[in-house]
Amino acid sequence: MNFASDNAYGAHPAVMQALVDCNDGAVMGYGADPVTARATAALREVFEAPEAIVRFVATGTAANALVCAQLSPGYGRIYCHRDAHIETSECGAPEFFSGGGKLITLPGDAGKLRPDVLKEAIRIGAGEGLNGGCNAMVSLTNATELGTVYSPDEVAALCEVSHAAGLPVHMDGARFANAMASLDAAPADVTWRAGVDALCFGGTKNGAMAAEAVLFFDPDRAEGFDYRRKQSGHVFSKQRFLAAQMLALSESGLWLDLARRANCAAVRLAEGVQRAGGRLLAPVESNAVFAEIPLAAHQRAVAADAKYHLWPDASAERLDPVPVRLVTSWNTPQSDIDGLTAILCGET
Repeated sequence: MNFASDNAYGAHPAVMQALVDCNDGAVMGYGADPVTARATAALREVFEAPEAIVRFVATGTAANALVCAQLSPGYGRIYCHRDAHIETSECGAPEFFSGGGKLITLPGDAGKLRPDVLKEAIRIGAGEGLNGGCNAMVSLTNATELGTVYSPDEVAALCEVSHAAGLPVHMDGARFANAMASLDAAPADVTWRAGVDALCFGGTKNGAMAAEAVLFFDPDRAEGFDYRRKQSGHVFSKQRFLAAQMLALSESGLWLDLARRANCAAVRLAEGVQRAGGRLLAPVESNAVFAEIPLAAHQRAVAADAKYHLWPDASAERLDPVPVRLVTSWNTPQSDIDGLTAILCGET
């Protein structure tokens, strides 16, 4: 029973088959191949953005860090939520690749930035002068690190504040598919139509082996980005193997189908957690469940070798109730959800 991460499960069979299919024959390298062209076209169609610049990298950290470097100079201020992945879990990669960009972290309930808080922070930053660096960009995460989802209106409100100050907006979409699976909206509505300038579109957590896409909705924002990819080691000579994964996910709508599966699994798991006396710490809007569970229930789960994370860190194990993070995948077995529920409830 593994609820530690959506990275715990493998690639979808369609993705694996796409890799096998593109393995035959010889094609040009470094992205000058028909698979990359098809994957690029498929993503442009998904986002209704025929002019978008689309590039592929292997990891979410690379995608986020390189976009931050593209949009912020080394003396820039990058505004993000205090729980953002670029702040907590990327080993300083955005700062490193931007040559010193400074992350300015902001509070916000349920993992979300608030327009008023962002506006005030930008105002203060603008007054810092030479010593504080210059305001450079804003980064959002959708779905957030607490599993909540920004609506199109929420994204638009934040983009309005950002653009009024002349700042471009990056969206970390490692779980963008899960966000879209919970919204009655088109991908374009939550990105460029709402004002997002660059999106990191995640595949690895949603059925790919290792593939992320970077989309610049304004081509001018992408000038020089290929040099950054090359310098960081993310211009793959056999790029078709990255592109094939994204093509398999995006061309047929599989990316949304898999995200819906993961989201539905999280809802069922949340119901089980609550039946066991747990309390949800955030709305379950994607594929993550944040909850407090009774210490005795946690101890039973650990004894049964169930895998999940304490939140925010291992020190939470001393608490009663115990705050935990459980994440579901497109391939999480129903039997694992029912099994963990039974253990938490003391029924086994």
